[in-house]
Amino acid sequence: MSLIALAPGIFYFPGAVNSFVVVGRETDALLVDTGLDDSHARKLLRAVAEAGLVPSGILNTHSHADHHGGNAFILKRFPELKIFAPPLEDAVITHPILEPLTLFGARPPRELQGKFLLAPPSPARLAPEPGLCRMGGADLELIEVAGHASLMYAVRVGEVLYAADALFGPDALSKHPLTFCADSGLQKASAAKLAELEGCAPCYRVTAIPRMTWRGWWPSIWPPTSARPQRCWRRWTRARPASTNCWPASATLWTLP
Repeated sequence: MSLIALAPGIFYFPGAVNSFVVVGRETDALLVDTGLDDSHARKLLRAVAEAGLVPSGILNTHSHADHHGGNAFILKRFPELKIFAPPLEDAVITHPILEPLTLFGARPPRELQGKFLLAPPSPARLAPEPGLCRMGGADLELIEVAGHASLMYAVRVGEVLYAADALFGPDALSKHPLTFCADSGLQKASAAKLAELEGCAPCYRVTAIPRMTWRGWWPSIWPPTSARPQRCWRRWTRARPASTNCWPASATLWTLP
């Protein structure tokens, strides 16, 4: 499987969790989220190499195992790479036992120490504060989108936004109707913040985007570029039940036309 181009110098590698690849100087490639395990990381590295690129750094958007589980494998191949993560999340990535320990409230049983909750450790350091920055030779913008995790960053590069787990697509929600969140209030606020980005349109695995279908109050996916996101956001807000803690389905990768 190869990297899929979203814009010049911006790619993603599809998987259960998409990895985002941003080209910096010459062949430098910043890897954003490395997947759940060695298998995803191995395929990611192969795709990066086939594109003539070399990993120059890793950014983990948050500390859930399916976003940093490939770090250790990549570090075996490129031990000099620096790993960046938001505050608090860097501690969990460095000491992954904190994830199941926090969930269980004590030393977690074996059932909570599988790869979905306990990734291999990797030495993460603090990412720059939200805003424009350079990381691994790549220029990007970090946007704080806490809620799904204690702290999480979305990544905007030019006309492309990688929203991490701040938004979920219809496929993910049909499989997991009840998604995990550390703070539902913050999760809603983060989604609202992303909705205010000018000209957002969904770009989900770079395939045909279904037209908007409003079944009750839950949109299957936000509309293509013909409709402004603010308009459909207002429509969804009016239609949803006032008491719901759920949030609309959307896409992990957006283009900003």
